[in-house]
Amino acid sequence: MTETEDKKRINNSDILFVYDAKLCNPNGDPDDENKPRMDYDTETNLVSDVRLKRYIRDYLMSECKDQEIFVSKVDAKTVNATKRLEKLFEKYEENGKKTKVNLKKLQSNHVNWLLSKLIDVRFFGATMPITSKEGAGVSSNFTGPVQFNWGYSLNKTAINPSSSITSTFAGRTREKEGEEEATEYGTFGKDWRVLYSLIAFHGIISGKRAVHTNLSENDVKLLDDTLIKAIPLEATTRSKIGQTPRLLLRVEYKNDKTFLGDLRRYVKANPKNKLAEEKLRDINEIELDIEPLVNLLEKQKDQVQGVYMWKHDELNLKGDMELKQLKVNNGKSLVQELPHPQEEPKE
Repeated sequence: MTETEDKKRINNSDILFVYDAKLCNPNGDPDDENKPRMDYDTETNLVSDVRLKRYIRDYLMSECKDQEIFVSKVDAKTVNATKRLEKLFEKYEENGKKTKVNLKKLQSNHVNWLLSKLIDVRFFGATMPITSKEGAGVSSNFTGPVQFNWGYSLNKTAINPSSSITSTFAGRTREKEGEEEATEYGTFGKDWRVLYSLIAFHGIISGKRAVHTNLSENDVKLLDDTLIKAIPLEATTRSKIGQTPRLLLRVEYKNDKTFLGDLRRYVKANPKNKLAEEKLRDINEIELDIEPLVNLLEKQKDQVQGVYMWKHDELNLKGDMELKQLKVNNGKSLVQELPHPQEEPKE
């Protein structure tokens, strides 16, 4: 990150991110036998913002080798925040030489260096046990400019009623009447999964908050890319396989004062073939209607700098063409399509 990028103001953005979950557990509730989180009154599936941020951190940890993740283990061990900072500052250099840093006498340049290395803090913020030698302008509490609400399914969903699983494994061998006999042990457990859930998140990027964590425009582009790529690469455990990103829309405004609010209010998942909503089992059975959102953007386009869009090929999107036809005053398209994971960015 260059000094010029550090000082450049970031505009506000609203984010709509949609992915689906098929016969898996998107986010287990530890207070309810690790069942998928549910709002039983509305029959909708819930996913915490912490779960989404974990996917993002795990992806960045494996793919961004020039960056560090603050909320992570050290040498495969869980450590407190102080130990994590000590480990990070072991890499601190001044004039090309490693320099020891006293955590109790940090200066602004130390904090800026720290932020330049910690991509998750620039995104989500963190509370760090640091004390500054210079009081002004330095804080141990960084409020992240990137925040997400809890996600919820746009369709009614249900938990698979058949959840019991068994496993059998061999125990110790024992001798019986001159022959060795292996004992077997069986265990029973629960394996809770949703049948099908089309999950939508609303997120924001706060330009005012971005100043305090040194979030750059390149960081924002990295966030777009990460949201598209993280779940297919990181949701690969037995209970998480079956999740696929379907839509990303990031509406960037012309300043750090404008937000249009939760974009999920302007989208609706409609069954394509008039099946009962409870019977939905696949993305091909859904048409996602974003026409109300397109109408909103048309009315508010004077406040919009641009709309960054990515859509999965299997998603049936109503309002897709109308969105791409939105123009600004000079006739330029308001929408910029983001590359698919297998594609190279367009020049």
